Amino acid sequence: MRTHILGYPRIGSKRELKKACEQYWSGRTSLQDLLETGKNLSLQHWMLQQEAGIDLIPCNDFSYYDQVLDMSLSVGAIPARYQELIDKDSYSEMDLYFAMARGYQKDGLDITAMEMTKWFDTNYHYIVPEFHKNQQFRFFSQKIINEFIRAKQAGINAKPVITGLVTYLLLGKEKEDGFDKLDLAPKLLLVYTEILKELESHGAQWIQFDEPFLALDLSDKAKETYKWVYHEIRKQFPDLKFIIATYFEGLKDNLSLAVSLPMDVLHIDLVRSPEQLDEVLKVIPGSLSLSLGVVDGRNIWKNDLEKSLRFIKKTVNALGTERVLIAPSCSLLHSPFDLDIEKNEKVLSPEIKQWMAFAKQKLYEVAALKALASGIVNSKIQEQYIENTKSIVSRKTSPLIHNKTVKERIEAITPKDSQRKNTFNIRKEAQQKVLQLPLFPTTTIGSFPQTQEVRNWRAKFKKGEVTAEQYDTLLKKETEIAIHWQEEIGIDVLVHGEFERNDMVEYFGEQLAGFAFTQNGWVQSYGSRCVKPPVIYGDVYRPNPMTVYWSEYAQSLSKKWVKGMLTGPVTILQWSFVRDDQPRSVTCQQIALAIRDEVQDLEKAGIKIIQIDEPAIREGLPLRKEEWQNYLKWAVEAFKISASGVEDSTQIHTHMCYSEFNDIIQNIAEMDADVITIECSRSQMELLNAFADFKYPNEIGPGVYDIHSPRVPSKEEMVELLKKAQAVIPAHQLWVNPDCGLKTRHWDETEKALTAMVEAAKEASASYVTEEKLNNHWL
Repeated sequence: MRTHILGYPRIGSKRELKKACEQYWSGRTSLQDLLETGKNLSLQHWMLQQEAGIDLIPCNDFSYYDQVLDMSLSVGAIPARYQELIDKDSYSEMDLYFAMARGYQKDGLDITAMEMTKWFDTNYHYIVPEFHKNQQFRFFSQKIINEFIRAKQAGINAKPVITGLVTYLLLGKEKEDGFDKLDLAPKLLLVYTEILKELESHGAQWIQFDEPFLALDLSDKAKETYKWVYHEIRKQFPDLKFIIATYFEGLKDNLSLAVSLPMDVLHIDLVRSPEQLDEVLKVIPGSLSLSLGVVDGRNIWKNDLEKSLRFIKKTVNALGTERVLIAPSCSLLHSPFDLDIEKNEKVLSPEIKQWMAFAKQKLYEVAALKALASGIVNSKIQEQYIENTKSIVSRKTSPLIHNKTVKERIEAITPKDSQRKNTFNIRKEAQQKVLQLPLFPTTTIGSFPQTQEVRNWRAKFKKGEVTAEQYDTLLKKETEIAIHWQEEIGIDVLVHGEFERNDMVEYFGEQLAGFAFTQNGWVQSYGSRCVKPPVIYGDVYRPNPMTVYWSEYAQSLSKKWVKGMLTGPVTILQWSFVRDDQPRSVTCQQIALAIRDEVQDLEKAGIKIIQIDEPAIREGLPLRKEEWQNYLKWAVEAFKISASGVEDSTQIHTHMCYSEFNDIIQNIAEMDADVITIECSRSQMELLNAFADFKYPNEIGPGVYDIHSPRVPSKEEMVELLKKAQAVIPAHQLWVNPDCGLKTRHWDETEKALTAMVEAAKEASASYVTEEKLNNHWL
């Protein structure tokens, strides 16, 4: 019996990689410094796994930005617009790599970044490969080989982790009409073959191909491509041992395909789909071993060792010990690094902490399961097993978890609670009468740059180095500056900047009952962006108002309208580590009622525009379409419960980013937000087509400024995007805004970009009015 890990968190226990990347990008450190940090982190992670007793240790799971971008660079799938950068004398591979991720705007070059979207149903973002009809691939980056060699030099014959060929193609986007990206498989296979030959020549024995699309709905063509690709690989590499890794869902109708592929090991996710084990065991051929994903790679709860052992023993009885591997359900990329460094009991109580396991602890859970299943139990393993049993019982019986009042309120929900008083057309008239907004109204999504100074204030406040009164004064001053600056440049609907907030979910979780927190429970969202998800351990309710104080203060500073800013119930659910002892839909309803209370209090305080952000609503979709409607029913209802307790004249906004909307546009419309703002700039307004084809009835703010890139778009660029928007959406429905919040940007970029955005809106408005006058004159 073997143990293995599909992938390990790359950011480091103290976010060393984040800091190293950002220092390099700012010019404060050298490329060599960055590369050294990466090498040291990889080595530390390999040693950790070796010490824990993991048999097959992965390499190439480390990335400086994103593993899919790494694959694009490895196979030379580099969009033509980056050729200018490659041709520069001072060019480096890392310059190209980060330009593809973040854009490039210096040395006389202005190159846009590649598109970014969510990795399946997680909050991790990947860089979307771009494909053309005559796409050429070549073995460009040696990263995969170099990491394997470094591991070998450290005494570890590692298992290279490679994004599977079919999954890589399916993750990408055709950038022109008239071809199917799957047709690129033969050309791409030539490069994959080169990579495998190189790895084999250096002594690689095991290769892991990540093929999560095997757990999704597949076309017949995709299934045929899978068969062809992996039969060709096996034909050329009879001696290499291959693991096909599936995760996030069960194989279901793709089971016969998966077990027919001529690989050595099939990995299945028994956390997301425990019921699939019996089906797999019925059909698995004698040539195939089975990797059991029994330790949850996406949540922080301690593994129920006894429950996992039942899966392992059943599989061993069917297949024998030598054909069984034990692993987490998916890469531990989605888990925080190390629970041992959570030392502050005021932040995370010992009772709740004992129920949890982070990535490092999950290594030991995997190793313990092997020992227990093999009957090789020393005193340390026996002690771990006893402690595990106590923790599982403690969590089930703890009085911290259940609240009678919350449960009664959930039982009392009626359909009326999720309905506005009148339809949008009636509400729109009432809102315009009160708000008096111009054509193409401008706004931002909520947050403004949080400078190091602002972050230092928060840190000092938490340490007790500044009083609550001093902290409040500093934040008020920063808010006042932001409000008056927005007035000066002419933004129509203002925001207070959110300087008092740490993270859009963590901030609310800190004020809601049923949530716990960590000091170092960081996970990667994209690039150097890390988030620290709250932990929902019990019933959720709102003890006190959460945002009214700051919204009311900001509104008192201006005669213009200031938005109240909230995070929606689905996003709070999705971006937290969620309790697994009740349906997610019930937890979401509890959060929705808490947000509803806040919305009503904001309205009472005179806030007439309230934004309830739901960027994660598509992210929560089940990976199989047959299960979508059940999820969408409760997710949309939760949003509507949170938003529907206000008068017609109160305008409800929502925001969504990095999502494809075509197949859920009906459900987006059912949310019935008065205004929706969406990411659109990287896709050049392509995402707006779904709203146009559907004839979306409410108002829309398509983002005209990509905030995930440091490059500053020109006014002319934004005017062109607004023209594209007007071509598909009536002008009277359009708002003008950035793609997302500006918290991670610098003030100099923000000031230039938003000033240009306001000018672009004015030009679009003037142009539209002129055109209307001409049309009316002609008529």
